Amino acid sequence: MSKELLQVVNIEEVCEPMLGGNEKGQTIKYVFHTVQKEEKKDEVDSTTTADTVDSSTDVKSGEADRGAWGGKLEFIFTCIGYAVGLGNVWRFPYLCYKNGGGAFLIPYVIMLAAVGLPLFYMELAFGQFASLGPISIWRINPLLKGLGYGMVLVSWLISLYYNVIIAHTLFYLGASMTPVLPWTTCGNAWNTNSCLPHNFSDNAVVPPLHPSNVTVNTPAEEYYKYFVLEQNDNIGELGSVNWKLALSLLGAWVIVGACLIRGIQSLGKVVYFTAVFPYIMLTVLLIRGVTLEGALDGIIYYLEPDFSRLGDPRVWSDAATQIFYSLSTCTGGLITMSSFNKFKNNCYKDSIIVALINCSTSIFAGLVIFSILGFMAKEKGVSVADVADGGPGLAFVVYPEAISRMPVSPLWAVFFFLMMATLGFGSQFSMVECVMSAFIDEFRSSLPGKLASTIFRLAIVIVSFLLGLPMVCKGGIYLLNLVDYSVGGFPLLVVGLIEIVALNWIYKFERFSEDIEMMLGMKPNLYWKICWKFVSPLVIGATIIFNMVLYKSPTYETASYPAAMLSVGWLIVMFPILVVPLYFMYKYCVEGGFSLLVYNMAPLPQWGPNKLEDRQKHSRYAPSEVQVDDIQKARPTFLFGSNASTMTADTRLSPASSVINSRVSLSPSVANV
Repeated sequence: MSKELLQVVNIEEVCEPMLGGNEKGQTIKYVFHTVQKEEKKDEVDSTTTADTVDSSTDVKSGEADRGAWGGKLEFIFTCIGYAVGLGNVWRFPYLCYKNGGGAFLIPYVIMLAAVGLPLFYMELAFGQFASLGPISIWRINPLLKGLGYGMVLVSWLISLYYNVIIAHTLFYLGASMTPVLPWTTCGNAWNTNSCLPHNFSDNAVVPPLHPSNVTVNTPAEEYYKYFVLEQNDNIGELGSVNWKLALSLLGAWVIVGACLIRGIQSLGKVVYFTAVFPYIMLTVLLIRGVTLEGALDGIIYYLEPDFSRLGDPRVWSDAATQIFYSLSTCTGGLITMSSFNKFKNNCYKDSIIVALINCSTSIFAGLVIFSILGFMAKEKGVSVADVADGGPGLAFVVYPEAISRMPVSPLWAVFFFLMMATLGFGSQFSMVECVMSAFIDEFRSSLPGKLASTIFRLAIVIVSFLLGLPMVCKGGIYLLNLVDYSVGGFPLLVVGLIEIVALNWIYKFERFSEDIEMMLGMKPNLYWKICWKFVSPLVIGATIIFNMVLYKSPTYETASYPAAMLSVGWLIVMFPILVVPLYFMYKYCVEGGFSLLVYNMAPLPQWGPNKLEDRQKHSRYAPSEVQVDDIQKARPTFLFGSNASTMTADTRLSPASSVINSRVSLSPSVANV
């Protein structure tokens, strides 16, 4: 049996005889398929062998340039540091108490099993199998390479505002190294007449300077708002740069650049500290917290279940969104980290370990936070609900105020903000490395050698610092809150949905499971199949719909954003999403889709006067030896993208009718490759 080889040739043929005329300018662009028989076998085999050798050499060279982890623990610690971040401390505890306390753990664990763990394992296996970054890895489906760009854009956007938060943390860390914490007293240059010293509880008699009908502020609130942020009152105005925070942001990016200058070779050593130290600090703070009066009240408030909240769709939506946010899936980081693994590494076990550690850390951090908040509520004589908060308000107002009420408060402040900084950097390093590695992998030919890669890494750091400067302006907190609100929802969910459908429905679960078997020696069991093909896509799709139905415009405290800033927010939301269909259309058109469009918009050969005598009056419509019906049957076949590599066609001239007879078939020898 002859060996078939597909050759796809783009041809612009002048087909005057077939069209029934000889008028110039009538062209058809089509894809012409030929079959190479045995007489070409030697040439084909030699060419294929040469191409295979070259390809193998390129792959080995690429692997050598990319580097690899220095040990198993480096990968585990990096994944832990990446997944466990600031959200575990200030986002999860707040969502937990707001959505039913201990009852929130039920939807949280269900979403972990239905979405979080399947996506986590899928991305680790995906990246490890191909050993490529989140952009280049989409050679699995070239038309969807825009999904890789979307992932990297999400990571970059998150890293921009994440480092601003780390800059705030570094500023507080420096301010904590004093005998008296600066946010404990009024009477400072930044304070207003509304400042109430912390030694007055909410139930105490308000001093004469503070009438009962006037809202009072704590020293911690005024320190953060008027000294650290220098916040203006106009939510739509950025204002000038706050140079204190700009220098802190510069310091944060210098640390990131220094730790990533050599890629994973330097990152793998840093994570031994950034992944372990936060747990030491959390444990120290928990031990201190539970010994304070009122700590038990805070913990009970945190964990006491309110099962009536489980009937609220918002609770389930929050649980699903938090899983994405907490595990850091669908941002390309997990693909990047696992791509540096050995091919036979047991990523199945790694995914379960890291995911469970991450979720356990969220619960553990909640105990630390609410034990201190319970103490603070007891001190102020109010309910825990009155002092509980989430996000930056918890990290930079509520918790610092609670620490200021503790003995030896500067020491505990240093511990807390050092923990926050290491948690932040642990995630930030991986996010920025994802961005750097993705572009270096994709444009490796343009970045040859270590010097070019190093310069590119420095350029990413510099550009990122400049892009972060608007968020350290005097109105920058409004922009930071808007970016956080915009990036953490729809982009992650949409990217996750497309990714899981692409791997398990377009590429097919059966192929993907065989790829995993090559690495681990076993295929994914029924649980993974059900989740990847059905449960996870349905849950993500339902979450997107719920978020759309329950959508509320972002606000900062009680202030609403103007229309212009809301438009900016929607542009941030759509930017990583739109890049997927835009790249799809670009690739489709470049690979022949535009030619197909032009061809199908051209008139058919049957077009013209209906009667034969009328057609013969003009050479343009005069019939030829080829019958019109035969021409219609011979319309060319178009193949695009990677599909062309698995299809063969036999195109030959039929002696009976002297027309082109196209037959498209699947070549087993090619399809099994």
